[in-house]
Amino acid sequence: MSTDSIWWGGTLPKLADMTALGDSGMPGYIGIEFVEVGDRSITARMPVDARTHQPFGRLHGGASVALAETVGSVAAGHVVDRSQFAAVGMEINANHIRPVYDSYVYATATPENIGRTTHVWSIRIVDEQGRLVCISRLTMAVIPLERK
Repeated sequence: MSTDSIWWGGTLPKLADMTALGDSGMPGYIGIEFVEVGDRSITARMPVDARTHQPFGRLHGGASVALAETVGSVAAGHVVDRSQFAAVGMEINANHIRPVYDSYVYATATPENIGRTTHVWSIRIVDEQGRLVCISRLTMAVIPLERK
C-alpha cells in the first residue's frame, strides 16, 4: 500500500463492512453497495430502478444526493479515529448533469481537504459508460463521540 493512504491506521476499509453500515437504513433500502477502495478514494454503486426513480422514470436527484452523502460520509468516517470521533454532514450540494433510466450509477469520493475539525469531499457520480451524471461536494464536521 502507498504511503499516501488517507485511511485511519493506514489500513484500507473493508468493502463488506462499509456496505453493512447502511444495511438497516436508507443506503440498504436503495441498494447502495461499496465496490472499490483505494489509497485516496472509495466507490459505491446504486441501482437505478423503481426505488431510485422520480415520476418520469429518471434517476431522482435526491437519490443521487443520498448516494453522494453516503459515500462521502463513510469515507470521512474511515479517515478519523472512530474510537474517539465521528464525522457528520454539515453541507452538501449537487449538480445533476445527465439523466439515467436504468442499470447502476457509481459514486467515487475523494478528499479535497482533510482537516482536524472539517473535511471537504468531492463525489463524482457516473453511469456505466463512465459519463458524468452528478457532481457533488460534501462538507463534514469531525466531532468527539460524546457529541454524536
